Amino acid sequence: MNDRQRILIVITLLFSLVLASAILLVYSKHQSRKIFVELQQLKHEVNALNTEWSQLQLEQSAWSGHGRIERVASKRLSMVMPDSSDVVFVE
Repeated sequence: MNDRQRILIVITLLFSLVLASAILLVYSKHQSRKIFVELQQLKHEVNALNTEWSQLQLEQSAWSGHGRIERVASKRLSMVMPDSSDVVFVE
């Protein structure tokens, strides 16, 4: 093998390595963008779930408020507050 053939082989090898490196770089960038889009979607979902959680907590506090419980107890169950003379404290 003469020097010319060796140079041609080295150049071909280097070109192949540069081409493979470029293809891997493009693939890596594509994967990075794909993962970034997924991250953004998950952040959006987290925000939506946090909003829903806040709304559910507000709804729970509204449904479990003392005033509402007293109204339901008196209307549906015909319950009344006992007079202070009817209350007995047990120690």
